[in-house]
Amino acid sequence: MAITRRTFLKASVGGTVGISALGFDLKPAYAAVRQLKIRNAREYKTVCPYCAVGCGTIAYVHGSGGLNTTNTIIHVEGDPDNPINGGTLCPKGASQMGLAISPRLRKSPMFREAGASEWREVDWDFAMDWFARKFKASRDNTFIERDSQGRTVNRTNGIAWVGSATVANEDAYLITKTMRAMGLTYIDHQARI
Repeated sequence: MAITRRTFLKASVGGTVGISALGFDLKPAYAAVRQLKIRNAREYKTVCPYCAVGCGTIAYVHGSGGLNTTNTIIHVEGDPDNPINGGTLCPKGASQMGLAISPRLRKSPMFREAGASEWREVDWDFAMDWFARKFKASRDNTFIERDSQGRTVNRTNGIAWVGSATVANEDAYLITKTMRAMGLTYIDHQARI
């Protein structure tokens, strides 16, 4: 006899009724199932990091962050109050919890010396200082004060900037103004790539 979906559902309902008829009280089981795993977690509203749509998400974090427990993301879902996605997420956005709890996630910058084959962990002060020195050197080496016709242009063609989808409008505006003030002309956004 082939089991169809309909016969399977009938058997499941019949089995539940049969267990109740034998005197088993299923109310505690139903109560345990209905209790949410996120009931003691704190909610943090955030933005999905993957594309330029900017879908709103809610990350649920469990733990006090004190000596006994560490903060851990236990669930991520779409934000129903967000006007962009209304609580829905694409498959990539729905899997973003894996990005947050991945054992491969680096918590500090990595640096590889020129000619070296191994990366090493460095602190943020070292990384920011290195980046600032390289940025300034590239800007100084490629800065063009005047074009071929003698007009003042004050630009650098040696650096490009790519914006991020997880940056708010105000932050994106400030970053773009800063990069333009530095003389960058090649400014783009991840949404166009």
